[in-house]
Amino acid sequence: MPGAAAERELRTVKRLVLLGGGHAHVHVLQALAHEPLAGAEVMLVTPYARQMYSGMVPGLVAGHYTAAQCAIPLAPLAAAARVAWVEGAAVGLDTAARRVQLADGRCAEYDVLSIDTGAVMDRDRLPGAREHGLFVRPIEHFVLLLDRLLALAEQQALDIVVLGGGAAGVELALALQHRLAGGGVEHARIALVTGGPEPLAGYSGNVIRRAQRLLAARRITVMRDSCTALEAGAVVLGSGARLPCDAPVIATGAEAPDWLRGSGLALDERGFVLTGATLQSRSHPEVFAVGDIATRADHPHARSGVYAVRAGPPLALNLRRCVGGGELQPHRPQRRTLNLISCGDRRAIAAWGAWSAQGRWVWWWKDRIDRGFVARYRLPAMAGPGGDQATRSA
Repeated sequence: MPGAAAERELRTVKRLVLLGGGHAHVHVLQALAHEPLAGAEVMLVTPYARQMYSGMVPGLVAGHYTAAQCAIPLAPLAAAARVAWVEGAAVGLDTAARRVQLADGRCAEYDVLSIDTGAVMDRDRLPGAREHGLFVRPIEHFVLLLDRLLALAEQQALDIVVLGGGAAGVELALALQHRLAGGGVEHARIALVTGGPEPLAGYSGNVIRRAQRLLAARRITVMRDSCTALEAGAVVLGSGARLPCDAPVIATGAEAPDWLRGSGLALDERGFVLTGATLQSRSHPEVFAVGDIATRADHPHARSGVYAVRAGPPLALNLRRCVGGGELQPHRPQRRTLNLISCGDRRAIAAWGAWSAQGRWVWWWKDRIDRGFVARYRLPAMAGPGGDQATRSA
């Protein structure tokens, strides 16, 4: 009997597996709906029936959107693309056998694999986090638990501590303050623990100063300290102090999933998939990876939701050419991207390099972009598979 490699060579129909329903993969599905991939069986493997758009999550927390308004339904999009949808989560990858192991014991075999699953959060890195923490990722779980948190705040005033001084942490702290303490009745007291740096470290000085003034005006306590453990009713800080806390919201940096280790793929020092200009793995050209799961060896900065969205069109093109034959095209990510940071209320901060602006008009701009992105991939009124549109990182 021929081996697995020989069987792949004999097959006339190639198997393309889209692992994850991330922002780039929804564009691939849209492209396949407009032009099916001849000579290929395509499968979408994702644990959720919808893709929550991360850019709208702070607005969801603040009460400006419903969960349905923030979601792209994947099953109808897959059906329109003639793509088989498999509900499952990856727990292993065997690149030698070209097989993805799923949590329920099934396997997805591939000739070409594209990974857009996003990063994960380690629930055991911080002592007590698994028992007491409310993790932002996966977003589906966060959305489910958010309703419980809001209901609890109606019954008693809560001490809520957001862990993480990046854009996600700042946006969530402001969104929670607006939802629970911004209407004249204080249902919660909000604190932000940054891990040491100032909030939004890495942005321009103008953006940092805007954020500092805003956090102070909203009476959000900012602690430039690390968190060493979570306990029932308290966050333990690196200084040894215990910060009262009924609900710790964890919005710290994400990690690569464990199943990448031992896969045989070339990984960076943090365990993310190393890719090149064509979005292919540096070690396995039949494997593509984009978004938070991947690191561009030639552009190490290009890992975020904004880059995943922009990678959608070149990924769709290169997957088509990889399966059907043809020259793959390089993707050159922009070194500067537009970031729109929500302020809880219907205001936002815009950041483009050293330039920044703030106000209601920025929120209107952000809201229009975010709603437009989700609407673009909803059936039946899908837009054409053309170029980019402005977006933001989560």
